[in-house]
Amino acid sequence: MAIERIDPELCNGCGICVQICPMDVIRLDEKRKKAIIKYPEDCMICEICALDCPTKAIHISMEKTAPLMVSWG
Repeated sequence: MAIERIDPELCNGCGICVQICPMDVIRLDEKRKKAIIKYPEDCMICEICALDCPTKAIHISMEKTAPLMVSWG
């Protein structure tokens, strides 16, 4: 996983992370008005969401597991 978590205590629901994510990983929970990680497997660890979060609510893990691709072509 790349986005480890979004701290609901720090998230102010501004939606900047939702707008800025190039991979459409983050969504806004309509009930709670907080950002949530919707598609963690699509995260490419660009860190744009964490860098632009005004409250520093997004925590990134630099470890990402990906399937091993082997070609014997």
